[in-house]
Amino acid sequence: MFTGIVSTKGTLKEKIAVGGDSRLRIECGGLDMQGSREGDSIAVSGVCLTMLEPGESGFLADVSKETLELTTLGDVEPGLPVNLELALALEDRLGGHMVSGHVDGMGLLLSRREDARSERFEFELPGDLARYVAKKGSVTIDGVSLTINDVDGARFSVCLIPHTLEVTTLGMLRSGDAVNIEVDLIARYLERLIDPELQMTEPSGLTGSA
Repeated sequence: MFTGIVSTKGTLKEKIAVGGDSRLRIECGGLDMQGSREGDSIAVSGVCLTMLEPGESGFLADVSKETLELTTLGDVEPGLPVNLELALALEDRLGGHMVSGHVDGMGLLLSRREDARSERFEFELPGDLARYVAKKGSVTIDGVSLTINDVDGARFSVCLIPHTLEVTTLGMLRSGDAVNIEVDLIARYLERLIDPELQMTEPSGLTGSA
């Protein structure tokens, strides 16, 4: 589990083709890797991956063909930054919200504009995810926990404060860019509890470290 509070920006140093999918070499920037072990989970721009050969400067991670196709990791090129968050420890503070690192789908940035010292971003969701977003609810975008300001059909907006724009990759986004979206876990469970017979349509982008 994660919180959506990004620890730092890392850098994709190398994308190695292996047997039809890829192995990523990621430089961890200012992330404290002390105590990290092979097999630990880490969220890379919102995608839960398994760390291989963790060291002081970075780690490797295998990424399946499905994950490459259904998340933005398929388009990230060496040299570009990625958001990093280590898995939540039991004694950690839950500063954002409960995040699994299983991406539900890719959204699209429609626009961004200044809003006092912050910036307001408007995104469009895949239609099957729209029912899980609500005003003042939570959403994870590229691994960043955000509060939804407004909802209009499959579109929603969020405000990003200067700190978030600086320490995450969201500040680099331009209109038309794709982002990884994970909806609120609680919204999914509530849907099932309210109507146990409901046949949910599985989102096309469900991914994880497996």
